Amino acid sequence: MSETQAGSSIRRSSSSRAGTARKPKPNQLPFAILVLLLLIAAGLALQAFGFGTGWYLVTGLIFGYILQRSRFCFTASMRDPYLTGSTLVTRAVLAALAFTTIGFAAIKYGYFKAGLPIPGMDYVVPVSFATVFGAFIFGIGMVIAGGCGSGTLMRVGEGFYMQMLSLLFFIVGSFWGAHDFGWWKETVINKGFEVFLPDVFGWFGAVVIQLVVILLIYIAAEKYHEAKASADAH
Repeated sequence: MSETQAGSSIRRSSSSRAGTARKPKPNQLPFAILVLLLLIAAGLALQAFGFGTGWYLVTGLIFGYILQRSRFCFTASMRDPYLTGSTLVTRAVLAALAFTTIGFAAIKYGYFKAGLPIPGMDYVVPVSFATVFGAFIFGIGMVIAGGCGSGTLMRVGEGFYMQMLSLLFFIVGSFWGAHDFGWWKETVINKGFEVFLPDVFGWFGAVVIQLVVILLIYIAAEKYHEAKASADAH
């Protein structure tokens, strides 16, 4: 093949690849508008039944959109430092925990000062072997499935078949756990010890201690990220 023919062939090949690369993507805006209208209609229909179901739908959609766009996932916050060395999501989760610590403490303290029952106290449960065992099993499951509860639901919305299967067994496991929870509570959980930090350190001390612990973990995560990035660069 002559130099001229080779050059012509290369140009045709490049032109062909460029043409393929420039192929316009299908316009999905009409589908988005249609889905939005259907969701609005569904929300109005649900609201007609009362119980705030329309607002639940709106809240769920907003929460799902934020999760999908931010790729926020509790699983990734624990998994990524080991797999990729990145702690960006880890630090985002820690920042969220810090803000919610202040917010929830303020709400609970307001009820406490007013002499009213403190909301959420049903979730202050004993720490026991069930806590360790449950965390271990859940950690294995969410890494294999590629997401925790929120991450799984988000990826189901994106059309991932693996997460659809995970959601099915998530539901099965939840029913199974609810069925056996009474035995676990009487046999294991109630034999643990219960800690409510404001009872030990006071309200202000409890908030300060928790924020300090979160800050120390945040700093450690940042140093770990920088060390891994430096090691990969060399």
